[in-house]
This record gives sequence, structure tokens and C-alpha cells, in this order.
Amino acid sequence: MPTLAIRLARLTGRLLLTLAAVATLVVVFLVAIVLTDGAGSGLAAWLTALGIGTAAALWRGRRRTRAARLAPFLPVVVAAALTASVCVPTVPTARQRPPALPFVATQHWSLATGSRVAVYHYPPATTGARHPVPLVYLNGGPVRGISVLDHRFLQRLARQGYDVYAYEQAGGGRSDLLPMGQYTISRSVRDLGAFIDRLGRGKVDMLGFSSGGVVLTRALADPRVAARLHRAIIAEPGPMDGPTARIAGHKGRPSARGLAPAMTGPRSTHVPRYAVAFGLMRLGLLTPDTGLVGQAEGDNAFTAADLGSDTASAYCARDAHRIPTEDTARNFSFSPAASLRVQRTTKDSPSIAPQLKRSQVPAMLMIAECSSQVRQWATAVLAGDPAVRRTQYMPGVGHHMWNGLDDNDDRAAAVITAFLQDRPAPLPDYPTRDDIPAFLHARK
Repeated sequence: MPTLAIRLARLTGRLLLTLAAVATLVVVFLVAIVLTDGAGSGLAAWLTALGIGTAAALWRGRRRTRAARLAPFLPVVVAAALTASVCVPTVPTARQRPPALPFVATQHWSLATGSRVAVYHYPPATTGARHPVPLVYLNGGPVRGISVLDHRFLQRLARQGYDVYAYEQAGGGRSDLLPMGQYTISRSVRDLGAFIDRLGRGKVDMLGFSSGGVVLTRALADPRVAARLHRAIIAEPGPMDGPTARIAGHKGRPSARGLAPAMTGPRSTHVPRYAVAFGLMRLGLLTPDTGLVGQAEGDNAFTAADLGSDTASAYCARDAHRIPTEDTARNFSFSPAASLRVQRTTKDSPSIAPQLKRSQVPAMLMIAECSSQVRQWATAVLAGDPAVRRTQYMPGVGHHMWNGLDDNDDRAAAVITAFLQDRPAPLPDYPTRDDIPAFLHARK
């Protein structure tokens, strides 16, 4: 029995040493991935780790018998096999655009900025009042396709007589990619101005949602683009500049994050290659233009399920078990690397408050009761833009205010159309600028 126990202890010790050696080589590989920024699809890091492991195995086996010299190579072989999975693409590396939508034609417009964007047009209904000023929708993302849920809402506005246009920002949806270094918040604003010029209909009304609201806010602070705007609706905006992005404030009423059932479907983050790439990018250890995963490959790999609780956070806690399907798998498109770069350029940008204070475009702010956005992101717009004429605090909805549940689409449309037609607001003007301190103190 003592002999068996000794053998078992030795075997356990060897196994632990082997596992420790494997873990060490995996860490060396990950460190090399960071230091080389994933060069050569991770091959440079893989060869580095393999070389270090081989040298260590040769050194450990230098005084052993011929057969025993092979034992130190076992951890090297295991680690090489594990880390090789990070270097091998499992999806096409060339861009795969979503197929055409069955209910609206996709046009592609080349803008003066060099961007080529996918455009969707919903003409106004042929009966009833028609509104002469075009309405342009800018979706969130920042670099994401327009969801089917949003398309349905745009169709609703068109049925009410609005001539609705929407485009997917460069790199998102069916739009062409840009070189990674060209994804900036400033480029997004220039693209907006170029799109309105390409439309050629004079001034337009704008509805900007989430990060689209950020682009619209910054457009209001840019006199060259603001001159093309008739009215502006900023819905649930993100941070408009660096100082706003650094505010650590509270959010709205509880959302469904952590309460809703987990999203089903394949996840790229369950694949070692993309789990490492997206995880290190999110931590800031890899650049968005990393050599590990190309932009097109990352777009092809990312799925709706990868958003996880981010989708649930766009709905109120009371709706946790009835969150609608926002998009189809065939239409879903999200560029994690390009989105991260646009967000970083926003965080690195100086304050736009001095320019925003000179804005004269009539504007409206929409805030959701269960918003997942930091409240100061919205109140900074309200405080900084003297042309914000009304604020509509939307009860019973989360960040995605038009979502097909109950009468939420009707209420959102009523708020939008009342402002565009300069009619009395269906909801109280709240919060006003004077209400901001009390609004934030009440943590609404």
C-alpha cells in the first residue's frame, strides 16, 4: 500500500507539473499575441511559444536517457495543439454581406467622403397628408446593420406620410468596409453631411438613435453639417465627447439585464480564436486593426448571441421574459473592431460643448425610463444645446423604445411626429434644463 500511494503521489505530481507547463506556454502564447498584435493571424506568437517550449524541453532533457528525453516535449505538443486553434479561421476571411431584404430594395451610394453605404428608402403613403421634408434615420451600433425591428418602425413612419431614408454607416450591414484607421466619429459626421448632399433634397429631418444620436449631436455642433438639418431628434444618445464619456453616473430604471433568458444560437466567443481576439480587443490589449483577426473575418464571425445581455439591457425588467426577436440571423451584422475604434475616437475627442452651444437647429431629446445609458449622456445634450425645444421621457420602455411590444411603437411614433409637425407634445416636456439636478438626484 505505501508503494502504491507513493506511485500515485508521483503520478499526480508529474501530471500537475505537465499541466503547469502547458498553462505556462499558453500564457506565453497570449503574451506574444499581445506583443505582436496578433501578427500573421497569430502565427508569430505561436512560433514564439513553440520555440520557447522546445528550448525548455531540450534543456530539461539534456541529462536524461534517450527515451526519457521525449517526456518534456509532451506539454509542448499539448500547448501547441491548443494554441493552434487560435490561429486557424473558422469562418470566411472575405466579407460576406447579408442577403437582400425581401421588403425593401438596397441601394448603394458612393459618398464624397469615399464611403460607399447601403441605403433604404420608404416612400410616403399615397393617401393622407404627405410631409415635404425627408426624414433620415441613423441607427445605433456604431457599426451595425439596421435591424428588422427598426425597418418595421421606419415603415410605420412612411405609412404616416413621411419620406423615410436610412443608411447603414460605413462598414455596417451591407455598406462597404473602410480601412480600420478611417473609422472615427469625425468620419461618421462627415459621412452624414455627404449623405444629405447626395440625397439632394435640401434640408432634412434627422432621427438618430443610440450611437446614431451621438453622430447627430456632433453634427449639430458642426456648422457645415448643421446647415443641412431642418429638425433633429436625438433618441437615447451615447456620450457625445470625451469628457461626457468619462462621466460615471447612474442609469435609468432597472433593465432586463441579468433577468432575461440567455440568448440562444451560435456564439463566436465559444470559438477559441474569436474569444481571444474579441476579448483582448475589449480589454484594450489588441488594437482594432490587429493582425490576429481581419475586419471582414470578425464581422462574419460575430453573431447576435455574442451580444448576450446587451440586448436584454435595452428592455425594461418587466419585459425580461418577452423580449422580441430584434433581427434575423441572415440580416444581423455587427463589426466589433470598427465599433470599438469609433467608440475610442469619441472617448479621445475634446469637448464639443462650446460648439454645441451655438446650435440653432430645433431639436428634441427622447429618454427611456429603463435606459441602459448613463443619464448624464442625455442630460449633457439637454444642458449643452440651447435649441433642444422639448424632452420626452418615455415611460415603460427601455433603450430600444420602438420594439413591437404593446403600444410602444405607437407612442414613439406619436412623440416623433408631433415634434416634426410642430404640434403639442403628447407627453410632458420633462426633464427641462432646470429639472436636470432634480432628475439626476431622483435617479429616474
